[in-house]
Amino acid sequence: MGNTVSAAEKVASNIVPSTLSKGEETTLPKGHPPVGDKSAMGGNPPPECPMHQKQQPKEQPVLVSECPVKHDGADVNPLNMMPPANQNPAPGQPFPLPTERQVSSIPKATADGKQEFWLYPSQQMFWNAMLRKGWRWEKDDLAPKDMDDIIKIHNANNEQAWQEVLKWEALHARECGNPRLKSFGGKATDYSPRAKIRNMMGYELPFDRHDWIIDRCGKDVRYIIDYYDGGMVDEKYKFALLDVRPAMDSFDNVWDRMKVAYMRWKFELEDKLKELTN
Repeated sequence: MGNTVSAAEKVASNIVPSTLSKGEETTLPKGHPPVGDKSAMGGNPPPECPMHQKQQPKEQPVLVSECPVKHDGADVNPLNMMPPANQNPAPGQPFPLPTERQVSSIPKATADGKQEFWLYPSQQMFWNAMLRKGWRWEKDDLAPKDMDDIIKIHNANNEQAWQEVLKWEALHARECGNPRLKSFGGKATDYSPRAKIRNMMGYELPFDRHDWIIDRCGKDVRYIIDYYDGGMVDEKYKFALLDVRPAMDSFDNVWDRMKVAYMRWKFELEDKLKELTN
């Protein structure tokens, strides 16, 4: 299990864009070579291929998108900093991996206001992401069960981060009852001032950092998330200790942090007084 946690930490910031949902089919134009036959296509689809045509997406009650974790790489979408999806088995891969993807509970901010949620990577996507990071499989290094655990740890970390964001957003429930995640970025080696101060006091540095931009009903609010090693993985696949708070880049964010700091101090003082009087 220790190896599983270590691998999850190294790749927890990898994520890839969504692909067609399982079971979705496309119709090839007449004369179109088989999908995946690059030699027959000469590297480019024929003009009549839907890839060359601007089409409106089908109406769906619930849409899905990418997981809220940034990828590194040159071939990325500048709008969300995501590399192309890769559900193909890697050369020399020792065992097949599932390609199913889990829909998160994190709503995505959309321009048209449609209901859309972030989508987590499949085990195959995660494996390919690990290879892009420089990891190489060796005999007895990872088993299929380990990959299943890694995905569950990754997803649990993001769900936990979102729940912490919602606690802060509860301060603005009257202003906005439907906050959504708009964008994100990974800054693993760009330590926050708070993390640096804690480190000077003798505490360990976080193993990862993410900045999430929350759409608070039209207002962008930046959150900083520091991930600390929490030790063993629990039964809910949680192991990271998260320090989630609004960035101190606006008066409203500073005021929120002051209010929360006061409330924590007040409740802790009341608890101590109760202990002394009992």
